[in-house]
Amino acid sequence: MKLYYSPGACSLASHISLHEVGQPFEIERADIRAKVTSSGADFRKINPKGAVPALQLDNGEVLTEGAAIMQYVADRAGATEFLPAAGTLERARVQEMLNYVASEVHKAYSPFFNPALSEEARAQQKAVVDARLGWIEATLSDGREFLTGAAFTPADAYLFAVTNWSAHVGHDLAPFPRLRALRDRVAARPAVQTALRAEGLAA
Repeated sequence: MKLYYSPGACSLASHISLHEVGQPFEIERADIRAKVTSSGADFRKINPKGAVPALQLDNGEVLTEGAAIMQYVADRAGATEFLPAAGTLERARVQEMLNYVASEVHKAYSPFFNPALSEEARAQQKAVVDARLGWIEATLSDGREFLTGAAFTPADAYLFAVTNWSAHVGHDLAPFPRLRALRDRVAARPAVQTALRAEGLAA
């Protein structure tokens, strides 16, 4: 398999997941603005959406959307410690969190990457992000180590990748101590450190 990624983008979560489940794979960087890969391929021919992540499977098919990719690679590897079995409530809880991160948290950060965003709109958007992360902070108040309980799952990888953007867009995570502690636990995982180094995001 080959993962097409952009350093620090949401594709980092899929990259982490592949290392977490121990699946053999290659990576290739994609410039999502120029729509070209590091080998010179037209990225739009690989993923017509022009976005990362994109996972080219052994049979040549391409799977897109991080939540789908992470679940596919975990199921393929039988990694039920990382992703509970299909049909269980535990699996539905992970999917619930994956959907929340995708539709609420990820999308709340997206406007910051628009260079035309006004300072007033930026302040308003920070309030939106705070509200989304505030719900997560409250959810963690029961003492759970990760989003759905004691186990690290794709939802945690996704949240880690997305909240990394706070440092780049001038958003303060200080009001969310439980979230920051979760991020520290995620960052300490060997799979996470390996993915970060491979993307040039850690020494």
